[in-house]
Amino acid sequence: MPIQPSKSGHADVNGVRLYHEVYGAGEPLVLLHGGLTTIPEMAPLLAPLAEQRQVIAPELQGHGRTADTDRPLRLATLGDDVAALIEHLGFEKADVVGFSMGGGVALRTAFQHPDRVRRLVLLSTPFAFSGWYPEVQVGIAQTDSKLAEQLMETPTGIASRSWPQPKRFPQFLDKLGAMMAEDYDWSAEIRRLQMPVMLVYADHDAISTRHIAEFFALLGGGLRDPGWENTTLTSARLAIVPGYSHYNFHTAPELGPLIGKFLADPLTRPLGGEAAAASKAGQ
Repeated sequence: MPIQPSKSGHADVNGVRLYHEVYGAGEPLVLLHGGLTTIPEMAPLLAPLAEQRQVIAPELQGHGRTADTDRPLRLATLGDDVAALIEHLGFEKADVVGFSMGGGVALRTAFQHPDRVRRLVLLSTPFAFSGWYPEVQVGIAQTDSKLAEQLMETPTGIASRSWPQPKRFPQFLDKLGAMMAEDYDWSAEIRRLQMPVMLVYADHDAISTRHIAEFFALLGGGLRDPGWENTTLTSARLAIVPGYSHYNFHTAPELGPLIGKFLADPLTRPLGGEAAAASKAGQ
């Protein structure tokens, strides 16, 4: 049987009505979907995480039951929305897990609101637009209203039929394509992150292996031998899961245990902040 939320609804944050669902109990974790997907597509990961955690799953602006508005679409703005939702639900801070576009939003949340993010897990996420393979960059840049008929069958396209203004889906695609194709390089901000970060990729990802290695190094990982005796590890983690591509990676059953191990690792558990699980969202 599909897992059922203990709570669902809309939160009025930053000018949008942000739809979200809450699953499970325990320490809070925000799970962010990829582009043009919704909460149900994240179920293969959501279900195992909710066995041990209180999982908050929002649908970002223009996705699913969070209708698009005239507000500009920016990763930075979406990051502000996630931080506002954490506060709205009564949490001091939460762990944040993001896949693909959701990973970009998770990063912006951590950059802009580090006091709200305890630990960060990024699935198939680059730190710069150049991290995508060239053919992927071309595909991203071609996402616009001309593809509206074709993309109407995506989960978000289907959900847009219930928006207050369902005919704005093509306009949303123009906004989404422009946002995703914007050139960026967040390497300087990555170096300043203080919370533990885990990077997870498919072995046949849409992000180059060179970029993955550079990302891990920016976090302080893989720069030197940790030592045979008195082994010293950083709080950064890197995992490569075999047998998947970027496009089906969110369904990998390996992700739940990998993330669970990272969150349970004493080296990645910041002192304090665990009491944030005791919030009105879990009451």
